[in-house]
Amino acid sequence: MRRAILLTIAATLFAAAALAQEVAPVAPETVPQAETTLVDPTVGLAEWQTIHDVFAHPRCANCHVDDDHPRWSGAHYGETRFHAFNVQRGADGSGFGNPGMRCMTCHFESNSNVLHGPPGAPSWHLAPVEMAWFGKSSAEICAQIKDPERNGGRTLSEVAEHVRDDALVAWGWAPGPGRNPAPGSAEETFAAIERWSAAGAPCPID
Repeated sequence: MRRAILLTIAATLFAAAALAQEVAPVAPETVPQAETTLVDPTVGLAEWQTIHDVFAHPRCANCHVDDDHPRWSGAHYGETRFHAFNVQRGADGSGFGNPGMRCMTCHFESNSNVLHGPPGAPSWHLAPVEMAWFGKSSAEICAQIKDPERNGGRTLSEVAEHVRDDALVAWGWAPGPGRNPAPGSAEETFAAIERWSAAGAPCPID
């Protein structure tokens, strides 16, 4: 009887060992890691500086005013002043001027060839008041560009495309005889906005 019990125990242990050899080990489950976007404020702020140099340049900022008067400013003007001839935004708030003194009365679709003659581009007008940044700090302009309520209802990608594709904006890099152009180009500024956005669109602290 005792011998039979021992043989049974031995057979059970043998079967268990054989079964263990047949079952392949299971690798621990690997949890996929979420992809992360690298945000580098240093890179982003450098890109913003390139953008700010364009937006704050007189060729851009002179028509981004918060009152009714476009500005004349820049190295060749000396001191900043209101546009001559009492040019104003327009009683209708359109930015195209008052009746009888519409912007396009003098500003045609191309520049005058005369030194300091009237510049021109399609649909010449002031930017909407909510998009005004003349005289603002870099930090203030930066925050504004990211705010759809103050940038024309645009995403940052749409801001970049506006800068690259709008004919009036493009005038800033080809302003006619006697005027300093904005730095870089439309395409370079578009690329800087895209890189700034990809880096987290950081803003400087004034």
